Amino acid sequence: LIFLTGCANKETSDISAANDTHVEETTYEPSKEILEESTAETEVQQEIAGKSEQSDTEYQARKILSEMTLEEKVAQLFIITPEALTGMGKVTAAGDTTKRCLEQYPVGGVIYFAGNIEDRQQLSDMLHTTQSYSTEQSGIPIFLSVDEEGGTVARVAGSGISNVSVVEDMCEVTDEERAYEIGQTIGNYLAELGFNLDYAPVGDVLTNPENTVVKKRSFGNDSAKVAALSQKVLDGLHEENVYGVIKHFPGHGATAGDTHEGYAYTDKSLEELEQQELVPFQNAIENHIAIIMAGHISVPNVTGDNTPSSLSKIMITDVLREKMGFDGIVITDALNMGAISQHYSSAEVSVKVIEAGGDMLLMPENFQEAYQGILEAVQNGTLTEERIDESVRRILKVKEKLTAED
Repeated sequence: LIFLTGCANKETSDISAANDTHVEETTYEPSKEILEESTAETEVQQEIAGKSEQSDTEYQARKILSEMTLEEKVAQLFIITPEALTGMGKVTAAGDTTKRCLEQYPVGGVIYFAGNIEDRQQLSDMLHTTQSYSTEQSGIPIFLSVDEEGGTVARVAGSGISNVSVVEDMCEVTDEERAYEIGQTIGNYLAELGFNLDYAPVGDVLTNPENTVVKKRSFGNDSAKVAALSQKVLDGLHEENVYGVIKHFPGHGATAGDTHEGYAYTDKSLEELEQQELVPFQNAIENHIAIIMAGHISVPNVTGDNTPSSLSKIMITDVLREKMGFDGIVITDALNMGAISQHYSSAEVSVKVIEAGGDMLLMPENFQEAYQGILEAVQNGTLTEERIDESVRRILKVKEKLTAED
């Protein structure tokens, strides 16, 4: 394995101010060359001062990126459990082991489950300590994430900890005001605890009545309604400075099968998907969504084969990015699911995600193998470092906004 030495070295230089010279009774006329140089310098300063918030975020992201090692960049591509990070059986606190492992593998994020939660104070301490370790070591905030959709899927509210409001299943929500309240309610208690990323809402349109995977988790079978209610949840989360992640592109509601267990597919064409399943995702993109989760859903009538969308260049690059106009972070659904783990090694699937145009890898079955697989792919030319930079730039841009909001 390749061991990291921590955050990249940042060179600094002292700039001393030149002394002003006062000459009495003398009129000084600068030369043409000096005037031209001064004008050029002023134009550069005006250009920098006139940067929009978006371009400034881009500038900061590129600056940080330029100071990172390849190993640090690759680590940013992963969101893993605290157990995968530390190698421990069950993690309920962040201590020296977490700190040491984040120095070695400064991952992009950590995802927590009910088993990591004992009580409110314990959870808050663990999250805030983990965040402090990350920012102290690299200057880059870490995504602290959870599946908190409300109703059936609520790792935090379902744990029974104090001062957390339990909300209903999304299939019961019909009003946009209520959807916003749900996003704000969930966002409020997540932010107070220290989370900054929530894998919600479910933007799947339930077009297959036999689908039981997202039946209670979906807003229903009307694509316009699902789009509107999903956006309101996202707005509520954002109001509390928590990033929402709409899922599962291109839509789990039309599928047969369960990606947790194995193969899931829809036989719809791209035109059919555009009429229904893709509507909530397109709406979220038009409302500047930062992160979209790609599901392990095969769409053979679009791609020509059974490759899961999360690994498909046609679906991620051609459809989601180029056709639908998304340039934010594409994160996979959990890579330890049967639809993936039964067919690909952790190293193989990680490379395929990046080749397809994805940015972040959620919970590979074997993190060490996945991490090493991407490093080796860059070293042997299968992937270019420029391609890694493209994804890390997207990640850093979102994290830069997170820092600004804090």
